[in-house]
Amino acid sequence: MGLIRFVQNYQDLSTDKGFQFKFHCDKCGNGQMTRFQPSAFGVAESVLQIAGSVFGGFMSTVSNSAYEVQRAVGGKAHDAALEQAIAECKEYFHQCSRCGKWVCPEVCWNAKAGLCEGCAPNFEEEVAASHARAKADAARVQLRDKAEKADFASGIEVTANAVLAAPGTAAAGQCGVCRGTVAPGARFCANCGAPQPSSSGCPACGAAIVPNTKFCPQCGGRVVA
Repeated sequence: MGLIRFVQNYQDLSTDKGFQFKFHCDKCGNGQMTRFQPSAFGVAESVLQIAGSVFGGFMSTVSNSAYEVQRAVGGKAHDAALEQAIAECKEYFHQCSRCGKWVCPEVCWNAKAGLCEGCAPNFEEEVAASHARAKADAARVQLRDKAEKADFASGIEVTANAVLAAPGTAAAGQCGVCRGTVAPGARFCANCGAPQPSSSGCPACGAAIVPNTKFCPQCGGRVVA
């Protein structure tokens, strides 16, 4: 078969009963299905199969032979069907005179410019997309400006010997719940009221003990009141 000057890809959906193809837009990939073209040998085979079911052996053998004949000569019939399908689908797709691509009219063709949207983008679509992108970019900049102006470090000590406790832990003299300052020996935080660990700790493993606790949550040892 000669050179096909059409879309870059297509699907061959042909069967032993006939020929059908699906051509895809070179830009977005949307497809257009051609009409089904019955195969002469496929029709003959179906007739022979029906006859075979009535008359038995001989006709069934003829039916199988018809299928083999179709396979033998299907190349020419297939090529002719493909050429017809190309002629049919060329009426649907538009070829861009600038890039040569065949594109679908619904999504990828700019009718005003007479070119595909890859070569001549749709003005309204580009403005809408740029408008949304500009708003998103501006929002990111404004959020960053607000974050830079906010005070996230006023309560953090940054001297040479200061250590920032990891989340979920508390430094000495600091409430483990609200990070407020706790007076030495205090059983509750003066800021949030949360119970504070005993300064003595578990006699068995040394783990911090919440006041009025009878057993150590770390080792299970009994805590002396």
